[in-house]
Amino acid sequence: MTTIIQQDDIIASVADALQYISYYHPKDFIDAMHQAYLKERSQAAKDAIAQILINSRMCAQGHRPICQDTGIVTIFIHVGMNVKIEGDLPLEDMLNEGVRQAYKHPDNVLRASILSDPDGARKNTGDNTPAIIHYKIVPGDTIDVHVAAKGGGSEAKSKFAMLNPSDSVVDWVLKMVPQMGAGWCPPGMLGIGIGGTAEKAMLIAKESLLEPVDIHDLIKRGASNRAEELRLELFDKVNKLGIGAQGLGGLTTVLDVKVHDYPTHAANKAVAIIPNCAATRHAHFTLKGSGPALQTPPNLEDWPDISWEVGESVRRVNLDTVKPEDVQTWKSGETVLLSGKLLTGRDAAHKRMVDMINKGEPLPVDLQGRFIYYVGPVDPVRTEVVGPAGPTTATRMDKFTRTVIEKTGLLGMVGKAERGDAAIEAIKDNKAVYLMAVGGAAYLVSKAITAAKVVGFADLGMEAIYEFEVKDMPVTVAVDSTGDSAHKTGPQVWQAKIAETEQVLTLKD
Repeated sequence: MTTIIQQDDIIASVADALQYISYYHPKDFIDAMHQAYLKERSQAAKDAIAQILINSRMCAQGHRPICQDTGIVTIFIHVGMNVKIEGDLPLEDMLNEGVRQAYKHPDNVLRASILSDPDGARKNTGDNTPAIIHYKIVPGDTIDVHVAAKGGGSEAKSKFAMLNPSDSVVDWVLKMVPQMGAGWCPPGMLGIGIGGTAEKAMLIAKESLLEPVDIHDLIKRGASNRAEELRLELFDKVNKLGIGAQGLGGLTTVLDVKVHDYPTHAANKAVAIIPNCAATRHAHFTLKGSGPALQTPPNLEDWPDISWEVGESVRRVNLDTVKPEDVQTWKSGETVLLSGKLLTGRDAAHKRMVDMINKGEPLPVDLQGRFIYYVGPVDPVRTEVVGPAGPTTATRMDKFTRTVIEKTGLLGMVGKAERGDAAIEAIKDNKAVYLMAVGGAAYLVSKAITAAKVVGFADLGMEAIYEFEVKDMPVTVAVDSTGDSAHKTGPQVWQAKIAETEQVLTLKD
């Protein structure tokens, strides 16, 4: 019997799912993150997880994006062989129309991040299309769809290798994860694909991330195959690296590890790692010919009631009056609350500024003694002054850092995750500072922004230079004026603490 599925139902279902995942975390993820929060002993990591959970609840209540990077859309679609689709568009265009409608929704505008001509003009398509679409034709009379929205920061940390057949997958993963840094916003999930060809390993690694967080169930029942053995071993050993939430050092780096494998050539062992960040976003629906398949809202009681207090001893900083000598008293790992005028700028703005500096052209804004926030905010809706505005990965600005600091007098930077050695040296040499905001807490951060206006490069859209007025915006000193990096010292300390605890337990046994 043939099932007839209407074009409009496909479009509506995709649009609804993408809106849904922009502000609702999956319950399994919330539960796992809460477990990590309860057991965490590193205060910096515990604070970061608290901010992620508070942000998640706020987004669920306010129907605004969990992260300012609302992702590149990936769709896995299985079309039953007994299905007839009625419509005048190709299936790919139907799916992209669903994406378009979701990202242009007036009540919850999502950031358009997709650029055409990726090695040339890099022009924003304006509606976050096209999606990355994977098709299968399968037996049956339904259309089964998984949609996911993947942030660029975590996608950029994907790793691939063609190992020799005798090489250890575990050893390779444990070598790669520290190299991934914190730009993928841990704690999250690692999807690992083994086998097939190069592209197949990447595909099954991505597909594995659609599965629920269930590692603790696996720990209780035990492994029944090689893939499950790898999951258990890697979950244990990756967490013992001590990288922790946001890379600041702690007990939980991964909430789960997924492993999919596929038969491969005798001479090959393709292996891929794709991380899923703290803004885990995916949904599933099935079309049966009875109309659109819409998502069911979760119960807000599923979110833990967590508060985050910075304490009275926290350092409060007025950005409008802060001096270079003040910054030199700040120490790595310290919590700071920022108030005053904060500039923004990310990749495109930094490239343009450096080009102008090299040509001797004046910049649109004076950076002397100022702080710049690496962010591309979501457009505001209703009474908002700005949409969700969490940090972007700071290392992408590393190659511009020395020039910008030394030629403009920039005093400080705010971003996500660690800085590379070249940027740390530039910060140290110029007695500047780098502050870290929590990735995955974009809506929470936006509530500290009381005013926003574009002050430069308006043609760059979300990558324009804004001037924010902020009130008590929470950040951590990640690289102080002496070059001490919390992302280096934190994981080292916690890896040693975890090893010491393991040794004590072994001796007791």
